[in-house]
Amino acid sequence: MPKPQTAPTQTFPETDQLAVIYCRVSSIKQTTQGSGLTSQEARCREYAKYKGYGVVAVFTDDMSGGSSARPGMLEMLSFLRKHRRAPHVVIIDDISRLARGLEAHLQLRADISGAGGRLESPSIEFGEDSDSILVENLLASVAQHQREKNGEQTRNRMRARIMSGYWCFKAPYGYRYERKSVHGNLLVRDEPLATIIQDALEGYACGRFASQAEVKRFFEDQPAFPKCLPNGEIRQQRVTDILTRATYAGYIEVPEWDISLRKGQHEGLVSFATWKKVQEKLDGKTKAPFRKDIAEDFPLRGFVACGDCGKPMTSCWSKGSTKSYPYYLCDTKGCGSYRKSIRRADIEEGFESLLRNMTPSRNLLSVARKMFADLWDDRLARAEADEQDLKKRLGEIERQSDALLARIVETESVPVITAYEKKIGALSEEKLLVSEKLENLTPPSGTFENLFELAWRFLSNPWKIWESEVLQLRRLVLRLTFAQHLVYDRKTGYRTPDLSLPFKLLSPSQTPVCEMVRVKGLEPPRQRRQNLKLAIILHNQCIT
Repeated sequence: MPKPQTAPTQTFPETDQLAVIYCRVSSIKQTTQGSGLTSQEARCREYAKYKGYGVVAVFTDDMSGGSSARPGMLEMLSFLRKHRRAPHVVIIDDISRLARGLEAHLQLRADISGAGGRLESPSIEFGEDSDSILVENLLASVAQHQREKNGEQTRNRMRARIMSGYWCFKAPYGYRYERKSVHGNLLVRDEPLATIIQDALEGYACGRFASQAEVKRFFEDQPAFPKCLPNGEIRQQRVTDILTRATYAGYIEVPEWDISLRKGQHEGLVSFATWKKVQEKLDGKTKAPFRKDIAEDFPLRGFVACGDCGKPMTSCWSKGSTKSYPYYLCDTKGCGSYRKSIRRADIEEGFESLLRNMTPSRNLLSVARKMFADLWDDRLARAEADEQDLKKRLGEIERQSDALLARIVETESVPVITAYEKKIGALSEEKLLVSEKLENLTPPSGTFENLFELAWRFLSNPWKIWESEVLQLRRLVLRLTFAQHLVYDRKTGYRTPDLSLPFKLLSPSQTPVCEMVRVKGLEPPRQRRQNLKLAIILHNQCIT
């Protein structure tokens, strides 16, 4: 007797009829957390013992689908064909364990018969006469109907729960399910993933990450973030899914179930306004290619431009006789500096000197700080007026939505209805945004120091952040400090940089030199005495 491939070798009683057992559950979870396969096998063995069959093999599957999608079924069919000379009985626990639909049932029934097997079950007697075939088909149809009905009921319950603001699918990265007394299973923050994803979304919205590629590198640099590729990287699609998922803003939508965007019962990682900024930035298609060569070795790569052609420089390591040397160079064909290397030290030391000289004076920072504090106080005073404006806008949105709904009821034109629905969807998003602004309109008093402390540290001395040697922070310093690429000439060095607005106002080189007028006037003393004598003479002549 051949050795079974899915069951340990056993000693069977001598019998004229041999049998195999086929068991199936619908998912791997049922295999690991349930006893479906074990109970099916036990019932089939009991039936075989009653009939006097010798069980030679057991084949199992933990998935649904046709025979081509089930490795256990394929292995069983191969076994039956190999031992066609000694036909085997195929025992199944129930007709629903063979297939989930009538068409698949008939196909598998034909495959088993064609391989030399005979189907039997303790639940039904299979036969070849018309009445037995009718009963078999009816039972297969009933099993299919039951499966489809269970699916409909499950979907309806899930849809109703989602419409109430509860997420019912697999928990997104950064969340986990927790049982709550009132809500049932509710999404809650799953640290440290929640904080990592929050930093990525806020960083992409505010410009800290200029592209999806930088968000991807940020995730890959986090040891706690799950990697999906063997080399420690993640797929770009995972980044896009995280950036576009409204769940992270505390909202829920399932377009394939006709469930529009709505407030969820769970806590968002970021505000809805931040999420909208991310979507607007994604719609602008601000993607950038993922470059592995932008690393700590050359932090200014792509930001320093060639003085001849104005295109960003590239970088490389050049091998010498004993070691390698780092260089920046222009790789633009036709440029006068094409492939002419510049020592990394010349580029970076010149930049560091430039950055050190951008430190504003303490007096100027003190004045600017007081001005921002006054603006903060003024903003708090205007919060009440803003609240009235937002409430007014909220009422206008509701009236416009009601009017559009009334027009949809009255019209029969499909294009017009589609246009109205699109407008209602836009108004619904604006309503959510206005509602969130109302909730977060007035910030807590006394938070000015907390909110502006980090910004003042950066403005007072960006060089300290650059000294950290963290590539992401260095790239952030470049974007926040300079409005355009830095231009470097091979002969003269850096040209005058185009600074961002805060540094234009605070930079010592941009601040005009102001002095008080001297007490004795602006004219030199000798010229002043001559002008005084001339004025006396003219005065005397006028009198006479």
